[in-house]
Amino acid sequence: MKTRFLNACLVITLLLISSITSFAQLTYCNPMDIGYRYNFEQMNEKISYRSGADPVIVNHKGEYYLFVTISGGYWHSKDLSNWKFITPDKWPFEDMCAPAALSVNDTLFLFQSTFEQRPILYSVEPEKGKLQFYNRWLPRLPKDIGPWDPAIFHDDDTDRWFMYWGSSNVYPIFGAELDHKRRLTYAGPYQSMFWLDPWKHGWERFGPNHADLMKPFVEGAWMTKHNKKYYLQYGAPGTEYNVYATGTYVGKDPLGPWEYAPYNPISYKPGGFMNGAGHGNTFQDIYGNYWNTGTPWIGVNWGMERRLAMFPAGFDQDDQMYANTRFGDFPHYLPTKKWQSKDELFTGWMLLSYQKPVTASSTKDTLRASLVTDENPRTFWVAQHNQPGEWLTADLQHESEVKAVQVNYTDYENNVYNSDSTVYTQFKILHSKDGKRWEVVTDLSSEPRRDRACAYVAFSKPVRTRYIRYEHIYTAGPHLAISDVRIFGNTPGKVPNTPTRLKVVRQKDQRNADIRWEKVPGAVGYNIRWGIAPDKLYQTYQVWSDQPSYLELRALNVDVNYFFAIEAFNETGVSTLSTILSIK
Repeated sequence: MKTRFLNACLVITLLLISSITSFAQLTYCNPMDIGYRYNFEQMNEKISYRSGADPVIVNHKGEYYLFVTISGGYWHSKDLSNWKFITPDKWPFEDMCAPAALSVNDTLFLFQSTFEQRPILYSVEPEKGKLQFYNRWLPRLPKDIGPWDPAIFHDDDTDRWFMYWGSSNVYPIFGAELDHKRRLTYAGPYQSMFWLDPWKHGWERFGPNHADLMKPFVEGAWMTKHNKKYYLQYGAPGTEYNVYATGTYVGKDPLGPWEYAPYNPISYKPGGFMNGAGHGNTFQDIYGNYWNTGTPWIGVNWGMERRLAMFPAGFDQDDQMYANTRFGDFPHYLPTKKWQSKDELFTGWMLLSYQKPVTASSTKDTLRASLVTDENPRTFWVAQHNQPGEWLTADLQHESEVKAVQVNYTDYENNVYNSDSTVYTQFKILHSKDGKRWEVVTDLSSEPRRDRACAYVAFSKPVRTRYIRYEHIYTAGPHLAISDVRIFGNTPGKVPNTPTRLKVVRQKDQRNADIRWEKVPGAVGYNIRWGIAPDKLYQTYQVWSDQPSYLELRALNVDVNYFFAIEAFNETGVSTLSTILSIK
């Protein structure tokens, strides 16, 4: 009897440990939690900031490699969550912008953006940082042509190689075949693939919410082959705004001719905390799931100050390409198998901290604590001193099940230009039910030192509590500045009612539509969803409940019919979807 009892206890203990471990390890949250590197390009102007942009994630022999603009190296991961920075043995003195990366058999290829002659590198041991020259000196192209923002593509079915590139509001996306027998030099003349057409494609217009008349930029080419079709992807209209997005043209040959996809953009995230989803790549994980990466915009210290994101993506039954940005900056599960539904990785953990009251240990000038719950990465709190013990306390105003916290730092008047061993992040997260007695939930000082500008911490188990406290230990630089402390979990209660009286009126300019709806009590926000069929509502524009119940959407394509719906969300969950409207 005693033996059976001990065995039963052991089984229960192991199950609990397994449950806690999986709860802690199986989620991620955008912006991606990597060690964003300090940029050196504006050091003479004394402008310091961390940044990451133009990501390419490559699945190489069942492990992942991440390449990012101006990073002095790359990252390696076995699970898409824990990323180790690798300093390679060869790297350009000027660093790499928007590099091309490709895995073929046992070899990883790498090529930087350039308007000059530069080499193609390769590695059969990228995990060790060992790079070698594959083509020592790729021929020069005509002035201003590039190849900037390159992508290299290998067609497995035909064993042909290609390069695509372009980053300009003057030139198109270019393409050329490469000669593998001559170490991937150009096999023939480069060709124009396509140009932007903002007069027909509303989302290609420049500026915030596509409202600037400046000529837009096309950039960031990437090629994906699916079901014998070629999807040549591109970023537009510009990286420094909330509407940076990815679109695609589709063809039957790697060099065209190309047909514009009427459902564009395929990856678009203009609302919510993290804005922008353009210029990344599409890859498959070890289970065969598709992902699309992108470049969200920060723009506090410099227009090109940015972060990274990755979204579940795929192709539907009609071969329509999509990326799922719905709740794209809320926690998601990391896959453990081939997913069946585009939404199944969403954890259902809701934002608990929006506009909740916050107190602080100290405040510098008018950079007040309440700004850390406004879901705006361009506003921030600054403490009087960057020293251990400074704190922020958020009052959730009722008890909730808290499951994760994301701390987003700002480089306020910083003086760091090199991500060396002095650059790392340490803090504690504590909780309290009464605001008086505190318990530590997580302590980063007990973990290996690394920098975490967007530190995402999933708790080992849910904590039922009312108050969450950030307690500072260390960040590099003279100031402690935090843009947002984002708290996720669920509050007991009912999901909001389904919004009613949704009205969508397309303007005379078909690229635009006026959207109105009736607010519902208790909602934290709304998702406007649309697409080219009732079962293809792949696009999402998130609007907060304290904003007007009106949106001018300026991202539509001329002569394309659309379908619209709306859903509400609160701290408990998400409402059912409203009636779907057909708009011509």
